[in-house]
Amino acid sequence: MKTQQNSKVVESSPAGTIIAAVCIVIYLAALVQASIRLYLSVEQHRIASDQEFANIANIALTAGTQGFMDERFIETMNNALAHSKTIEALIISGPEGEYAFERQKDRAITWINNSPRFINRFDFSGQAYQRPLPIQNLRNVNIQAVAGAFSYTEFSKILKETLFLILIGFALAFFTMLLQILLGKPEEITANAPVYTDRPESVSEPVMEKKSGKKEGGESGPKGLFSPRTNIGWEEYTKDRLDSELHRCASTEKDLTLIIFEFTDTMNDAMIKRAADEAVSFFTSRDLLFENGNKGITIIYPGIDLETSMVKAQKFHRRIMEKFLQSHKSNASLYIGLTSRSGRLLGAGRMMMEAMEALQRAKTDRESPIIAFKSDPDKYRKFIASQSPPMI
Repeated sequence: MKTQQNSKVVESSPAGTIIAAVCIVIYLAALVQASIRLYLSVEQHRIASDQEFANIANIALTAGTQGFMDERFIETMNNALAHSKTIEALIISGPEGEYAFERQKDRAITWINNSPRFINRFDFSGQAYQRPLPIQNLRNVNIQAVAGAFSYTEFSKILKETLFLILIGFALAFFTMLLQILLGKPEEITANAPVYTDRPESVSEPVMEKKSGKKEGGESGPKGLFSPRTNIGWEEYTKDRLDSELHRCASTEKDLTLIIFEFTDTMNDAMIKRAADEAVSFFTSRDLLFENGNKGITIIYPGIDLETSMVKAQKFHRRIMEKFLQSHKSNASLYIGLTSRSGRLLGAGRMMMEAMEALQRAKTDRESPIIAFKSDPDKYRKFIASQSPPMI
């Protein structure tokens, strides 16, 4: 039975998850430390403002006793204001009027009807600084001040250090993402392709024939790890390696997909070898690719589920058609069959049979040259449990 299946696959490595968590911790730590340090800086600035205003008021009282608003008094107040780090301006009122003192002209004081008034600015403290000056023989003498809300120097230092921490997190996230892209790990893939669903109770395990150790025409059996014809693994090694990978994936609860390609007679040996090299760079390591007859390639794809493999197979099909089979208008020059472990405990023979059956259906299907054999794990377990002796 063939159905259309839409699936979304999100695959993330444990290392990527850990680094993402570390980046989040860095961002939060940067924001928290910045908030705390800014708050403490504002508080320290406020305490310094209180102390400096009290000192300036005492200086004004002493200087005013010796001569209120004379040249010496004005010079003393300007010097006191210049040496202050937090007080921005002073207004001193006396019997004859009000007098203004500023660290920076027209920054903190405006004149309304010939009377000085403090300007409302967001960077000025909202705290009122005002104190009477009990100078002998003078009445209604008062001093007022406005202070900055924070230290620009300290704020700039805190913000720069916070930005540096955030940039560290961004750099870590960027290089992690770049590394994942270079390693070819998919982030998010959407697949829409025909999938063949099996009925385990009606399918029996195939009997795998033993190789005689000799190839047709009297040639000797495989020598070395890779076949010189295609530079990938010998077909005779497929079953043993698949059994080994199935056992490893079952012990780590990972999925595994088996993919079988078969080309038509339009592909000669040189083109098959080039296609095998393309498959190595596109799918997995060379030692997981094997010959399948004279025109086929078998790929063992551990750690990848059926939906992701289906999307990869579609992309590979398009690549091969563009590179080697541009003159062929039909997709019928390359057929692909897939199956996956899907949480089942099964042997290499069963899995190879499923992939071959999917491949045969791809050859007869008019809609797509790529067919996936999808198993129902629950039905499969019931089927295996009903067998005696158990099938491997």
